[in-house]
Amino acid sequence: MALSAGTRRTVACVLVGLGALLIVAALMIPTYTVGKMAKTPLDLEITTVAVNQPDEESLVLDSTSLTEEGRSAEVNENVPLVSQRFLTIEDPSDADQMTIQAGNTLRRIDKRGDTGVLSAYVDRVTIDRKTGEPVSTDPNGSIAMSTNSKGESIAEPVHRTGLQYRFPIGTEKKNYPYFDVYAETSTDMEFVEETEINGTTVYHFRQNVPVTDLSKVSNLPTNKLSLPAAKWGLEGGEEPITMSRFYSNVRDLWVEPQTGTVVKGGEQLNIFYGRSADKPEVPALKSHLVFDTDTVEAQLAIAKDNIDQLSLFGRILPIVLGILGVIALIAGILLGVMGGGSGRPARAGGPSGSRPGGPAPAGSDAPTTTLPRSSGADAPTETIRMPKDL
Repeated sequence: MALSAGTRRTVACVLVGLGALLIVAALMIPTYTVGKMAKTPLDLEITTVAVNQPDEESLVLDSTSLTEEGRSAEVNENVPLVSQRFLTIEDPSDADQMTIQAGNTLRRIDKRGDTGVLSAYVDRVTIDRKTGEPVSTDPNGSIAMSTNSKGESIAEPVHRTGLQYRFPIGTEKKNYPYFDVYAETSTDMEFVEETEINGTTVYHFRQNVPVTDLSKVSNLPTNKLSLPAAKWGLEGGEEPITMSRFYSNVRDLWVEPQTGTVVKGGEQLNIFYGRSADKPEVPALKSHLVFDTDTVEAQLAIAKDNIDQLSLFGRILPIVLGILGVIALIAGILLGVMGGGSGRPARAGGPSGSRPGGPAPAGSDAPTTTLPRSSGADAPTETIRMPKDL
């Protein structure tokens, strides 16, 4: 059924308004909505597992050899190691910041129970959800590497700078400061190359942590030991020799740049005892640990989910809204142009309501219209006047 001119004008205005609204929404979503959404999610609960590379050196100092009589420092070779980290989001967390808590353990799996645990600590840091950088609040985190008599972790406040568990949304091909928990300092994480892991583009970064005297970082009793020379496996018998625990690391990270997700990670740990940083004397731990296959696949899945969400609001939805807006706008304009005119309906009796015989004089009564008789119709009744003298 054809629309009247008035209805067409109304529909045209609605379509033009709707089209303009959709086009504005298409322009605003990438700049406003994506800006609000481009943040690290608050529902993270991630477990990562790294194992030593079987074709590389893996040395561990047997700590019992330093305490038992008649034994000297003994270093085990080809030790199978597993490093596990469980990461959760804790308070304080809100629209702009989040607090990451990471429980970390390193253990040798050729020994059972606590005897296989080489290190364990709980790290907390509050970061910006978009940049991944620690907030300016002092302190912005804590590290718990020791326990009290009840076995409870003792958290030491630490103010840190540099990235750690996340990279910025929109990671760039540049160097970033990165915080190391053991050294409690930040050094540059240098961009190495752009590459792919299972078809996903990632940026490879590398950090070289210089040799650090751990006894100057924390007062853990194992960071400085005084033992007889013989116990260290050196000449000198019972002469006491004090050694510090030194640490260095080469850390590799592969980051999905759109979301800042660390897809793969590796650490070349080197911890040793010595009387100086430039002269390792007794290896404590030396191994190359890399994320296992399951961890890499799980991290890729997290990255892809976040990429899809950003793509939906940053590209797909704006394109769809933009196309629909243009279609509605064009349809409204065309309907308005084609439906133009006075909009007055034609009157009966011909154009402009003209009457047969021409227009009637102004103010005159409407003319009487004589209708033709139908065949067989009765004649109208007439009054006949008769003469009186008949």
